[in-house]
Amino acid sequence: MTITYKDEAGIQGMRTAGRLAAEVLDFLTPHIKPGITTKEIDRLAAECMQKQGTTSATLGYQPAGYPPYPASLCTSVNHVVCHGIPNDKPLKKGDIVNVDVTVIKDGWFGDTSRMFMVGEVSIAAKRLVNITYDAMWHGIKHVKPGIHLGDIGFAIQKFAESNGFSVVREFCGHGIGRTFHEEPQVLHYGRPGTLEVLKPGMTFTIEPMINAGRRDVKELGNDGWTIVTKDHSLSAQWEHTVLVTETGYEVMTLSAGSPPPPPFVNA
Repeated sequence: MTITYKDEAGIQGMRTAGRLAAEVLDFLTPHIKPGITTKEIDRLAAECMQKQGTTSATLGYQPAGYPPYPASLCTSVNHVVCHGIPNDKPLKKGDIVNVDVTVIKDGWFGDTSRMFMVGEVSIAAKRLVNITYDAMWHGIKHVKPGIHLGDIGFAIQKFAESNGFSVVREFCGHGIGRTFHEEPQVLHYGRPGTLEVLKPGMTFTIEPMINAGRRDVKELGNDGWTIVTKDHSLSAQWEHTVLVTETGYEVMTLSAGSPPPPPFVNA
């Protein structure tokens, strides 16, 4: 396994790309309300990226065995787990949607996603969104040199499952830097003391996908991308890119409009 460790110049490049990715989400936030289509969200994001001088990492992205991804971001609504392709269907009151943005700036990739609640949503949907956010932060706050990736996965899984939710296994976080997906894979479940040991200079995403029902997923239709819950239950996801520092972690995808960390993070 080849993990790339970032030097000071690389860290600075990642900081800039991460902040710009988060600023795309800040820009989109006031627009995400009942009646907007996910295709319009995509168009607004492309406009924002152009003004920033960034490019979308997803547009035309084509890993082996996949068709080229056709949009500047991913929009995953309700029971869509991940990789939802923007379309012409208007969002309605009560929907929840994950907007996942990855930008490239000066060769560095910044990757982050947020959940949005469209109008007034059900208590169950709100709880899923909030627990998923906290689950991501339970993973992040474990990050420091010397711990194992399994410790992060275990913390996320334990918290999500103790709240009655399930963790998707088929998709995970990933190393990131001058390429979109690097080593290592960052599982959102696992056993303490297993998998790679964290060292300063590692950069990777933590992006748990948490389901209200069972953890099983399937591909929707034949677009080659969209993943949904098998039981049609709601799914939520949040994502940050983190750096392992000498003493702990730095979240690289923060901006003025980022939701604050939960109170337990600084307790």
